[in-house]
Amino acid sequence: MKTYIALLRGINVGGHKKVPMAELRAVLAESGLENVKTYIQTGNIIFQSSSKSTKTLEEKIKQSILEHFGFDVSVLVRTRAQLSKIFNDCPFPEEKKENSYFAILSNVPKEDLVKEAYKKTYENEEYEILNDALYFYCANGYGNAKFNLNFFERKLMVSATARNYKTMVKLLSLSQN
Repeated sequence: MKTYIALLRGINVGGHKKVPMAELRAVLAESGLENVKTYIQTGNIIFQSSSKSTKTLEEKIKQSILEHFGFDVSVLVRTRAQLSKIFNDCPFPEEKKENSYFAILSNVPKEDLVKEAYKKTYENEEYEILNDALYFYCANGYGNAKFNLNFFERKLMVSATARNYKTMVKLLSLSQN
């Protein structure tokens, strides 16, 4: 049995796509996932499965949510080791890392798209794209950032979901066996 972390995008935000966590845990357990836990209301799920394919698990979760709640949601699944690597590979110094956002990308973007994205910059905002992760630091706070996830999804032709430092730390802690 392997431990996985599923990250949902765009649920329970501004009254849209409401998903009660207890109900979500029950739906996912019924779908065959084991030891399902959630963390906060924004779609962080820790579970175990004998499946070896994160893509298969993404589809299973996506389909279960669609069938039960009636709407489509972007789902990204990573192993604990993969999420830990993303966290540890953050290129920013510790002070910036602790105030950064970690965007997990659906796949590694093509090099030419990454080069094109790097042409766009804003003062007081830094980002690095490494493999299937984007690290974002905004000196003036994320709420005041000019960049947003939609820009990167369009430019890199990926889907993505972001978590802050504290959430990443908590997910890694909760997923320890």
